Amino acid sequence: MNPAHPEPAPEDPKRILIIEDDPEIANLLQAELGEAGYRVDWAPGGMQGLVKLREDPPHLIVLDLGLPDLDGSEIARRAKQHGDVPIIVLTATDAVERKVQLLLGGADDYLTKPFHPAELLARIQVQLRRGEGSEVRRVGDLEIEVETRRVRAGGREVALSPKEFALLELLSSRPGRVFSRDEIARHIWGKPLETESNVVDVHVANLRAKLREAGAYGYLRTVRGVGYALRKPAS
Repeated sequence: MNPAHPEPAPEDPKRILIIEDDPEIANLLQAELGEAGYRVDWAPGGMQGLVKLREDPPHLIVLDLGLPDLDGSEIARRAKQHGDVPIIVLTATDAVERKVQLLLGGADDYLTKPFHPAELLARIQVQLRRGEGSEVRRVGDLEIEVETRRVRAGGREVALSPKEFALLELLSSRPGRVFSRDEIARHIWGKPLETESNVVDVHVANLRAKLREAGAYGYLRTVRGVGYALRKPAS
């Protein structure tokens, strides 16, 4: 193996899907990643990539933006609907605005062409380790990543304020358990709830509205006179 390569992949190979229309680049990446110990699949087009994603979900996707049939941003969006698979985008542009758009649209990292395969290998290992090390709580269609502080509802990203995430993190630690307003206040603000204060109720209302906007209805339950709970809605 090339001494410039990062550490090899573990014995249990992770599956990597390359979506790239340039056969020369795809063959190079297949050889490099295969040599590093990964199981590699290749799709020369966006639609083929989405089919492979559904048939055999990979641990990570390497995605070229300049595909002939589908825009890479659209593929990234659809891929995230199937689960939180890390996506590393290969792009020919170095424009900051485009990179920001990619990261906000679902990409986890990006590389500007031309790049060295060793750098791609290192970024792949970072993304795979991050996924293994982050606790993911699932309540129905809700996914809460504790370490990265990311929330998804049915694969759709939900943008929360720090206090709203702290509230959801607390409720998701014991799904179904009712937390009193005082418990919530102590957890989020580190002190008991002040008399006549409605700060907890306001944050619950804001969180509930954002979940509803993302399509997650009925998850936040109010138990009158007691507090709040996070529960999977009855089907």
